[in-house]
Parts: sequence; structure tokens; C-alpha cells
Amino acid sequence: MRLIGGQVFDLEKGFVRRDVCFDGALLAQDSADGSCYDASGCYVIPGLTDLHFHGCVGEDFSDATPEGLGKIARYQLSRGVTQICPAGMTLGEAQLIRICQNAAAHRAGHSGGAELVGVHLEGPFLSKAKKGAQNEAFLHDPDPAMLHRLQQAAQGMVKLVTLAPEQPGALDFIRSAQAEGITVSLGHTTADYDTACAAYEAGARQATHLFNAMPAFTHRAPGVVGAAFDHPQVKVELICDGVHIHPAMVRAVFQLFGAERVILVSDSLRATGMPDGRYPFGGQEIEVHGNRATMVGAPDTLAGSVSDLMACVKHAVSFGIPLHDAVRAAAVNPAQVLGIFHRLGSLDVGKTANLAILDDHLNLKDVFFHGQRVEGSA
Repeated sequence: MRLIGGQVFDLEKGFVRRDVCFDGALLAQDSADGSCYDASGCYVIPGLTDLHFHGCVGEDFSDATPEGLGKIARYQLSRGVTQICPAGMTLGEAQLIRICQNAAAHRAGHSGGAELVGVHLEGPFLSKAKKGAQNEAFLHDPDPAMLHRLQQAAQGMVKLVTLAPEQPGALDFIRSAQAEGITVSLGHTTADYDTACAAYEAGARQATHLFNAMPAFTHRAPGVVGAAFDHPQVKVELICDGVHIHPAMVRAVFQLFGAERVILVSDSLRATGMPDGRYPFGGQEIEVHGNRATMVGAPDTLAGSVSDLMACVKHAVSFGIPLHDAVRAAAVNPAQVLGIFHRLGSLDVGKTANLAILDDHLNLKDVFFHGQRVEGSA
């Protein structure tokens, strides 16, 4: 297959007009099969990687059902999100074990849809005061032994864990997580600047949905945001659904951190791709109206988003973020964090032929996965 005429994402050069070739699952210098795809007037971008979302099309990763995870993976693939690292909720250890086991079984069974490249444990090691939509009944102090059990159940697939660093034992937990090959992300926290700095100096490397469920970024108390900025090795998640973060703040974050340090995430819920209404969520209930999801009985508490990651890229561009920077934040940076950038996340020759084609209005036109066109992706 030869894709011709498109503006192709290049990490160093921006968008360049060149052919993209693949005859099998890998991107190649040339194509021998003679087939062509006319991408004139379109953008050709790497398939995206969402490392923080909970569900879609009526299913939630935390339900830990094979059928549900299969539906999630297929929907995400149809939206150009070719790699997924779904997030579990704050739940009891027994259910977290089931979530991890379900993920491991899905991956081992090559169950279709977007590639499952990791598990994100968004809890239970969080602050009660900043629990947000998480279930307070299952909050737990940082526990390296528990994390080890979950990593064993996941057969090494836990790649991210969100942590409130002010909780007792947090610094030892960070070091233990590193030894397990897990990236620690600070979130759902009351941590001040000094506490967050200590966590980053101990090895934490990310911030979970920046600004949400953490202290405000102010001139005398810069908090987690300021600590993340002062540690260049740290990347920050940003929910770009048009609800969680004001467009001016999205622009400010890209200016402050640089596109190489921002990770766009959807934080999407099971209501994504579904009509308005009420939906279960981690033992609680959410209510969806349009693009806004809130906790039932607490209409000022956001519960996540109902936008997929490709929609978040489009939102970011509408807020003034250059398309190249938005794609980098949704494809390159998360792949780097998850340790898969050597084979995914860009359109370099030799990498897997996972890519999306967008029209000139950034609407999704087609998705290719392992070199094969995904039916129903337009």
C-alpha cells in the first residue's frame, strides 16, 4: 500500500508531503503491491495512545469483563486510538486483581481492537480530600506489597499508578514502583510544592490530569503544577475535552511545559459514544448532559469526560494548539512514557503501520492498524 498526496506527521519537521508505504504490518521505504490510497488534502498521523481513560460505549474497564474490554478496544481503534492503557478506579483489592487479570488475559488472547499496551491504576493510593469521583470507601495508603500483587496479576502490564505523595510511605512506594517498572504520576492530592518536589526527586515522573484534583497553581503556592514544571523529566496529563480545562489554560500549559512534555488524555467514561443519561461509575453513579459528566447528587463534581482522544486532539487545535503539537502530545509522548516508542507512536520506517487519516477539518476519515484498513472507522 502506498498513501500518496497527504501531509504526513514528522516529529522533527512538522507536516511534510511524502508517501507512506507498507505492504504488511510495518512501515517501509517502498511498496511492491501496487495499491494506492489517495490522501490528497488530508493529514496522515500516527495512531494515538490514550494512557488515561476508563471506558466507552457503555463499558468500563473496571468492570473487568472480557466482553467489555473487547468492546472498548474495538471502539477506540475505530476512533484512531490504536494503543490503549485504560485506567482502573479506586476499588477493593479483590476487584483490582480481577481488573489486572482481565487485562492480562485480553492481551494474551490477542483479543482484537486497539492494542492493550498497559494498565493505569488511578487509585486507590489517593487523598480523601481530593478524591473527586473516586470511591472514598476503598482509598488505601501507599502499599508496595499490594502494588506488587497487582503487577503480578497483570503479568507486568501495570505501567502507571497515580499517587497522592503526602500519604504515609509515599516516597518508599515511589521507589518500589520504579523497581516494578511502573511510572508514578502525582494526582488526587493535596500536596504542596515541597512535597511534590520530594516525590519527583524520589522518581515520580508524571502528573495526573493537571489542575484537576490537586491544589491550585498560585503565585505563592505553586503546588504540584509548579513542582512538575521545575523538574524537566516530568510530563503532565491534560484533559482537553473543552470541559475540564479552559482553552486559555490549555494554551498556557503548552507554552509553559513545551509540547514535548504534555500528554493529552481523554479520561473518558463508559458514557462516551452513548446518549445522555445516568451511568454506573466505580460503585457510584454519574449523569451526562452533552459533553459534561458529573456525579449524581454533586453536580459540581466532574467525573471524567465523554470525549475520545481523537476528539481531544481536535479540541486542542480549536483552542489554538498547532496540529503537530497536539498530535505529538497524543501519539509520541504517551508512547515514550509507556516504553513503546521504539515500535509505535510515529511514522518512521520499521515501526508498526498504525495510522489515522484526517480530512482538512480534522474529521477522522480512515484508520489503518498493522497495515490493514479498519472497517467502520470513518
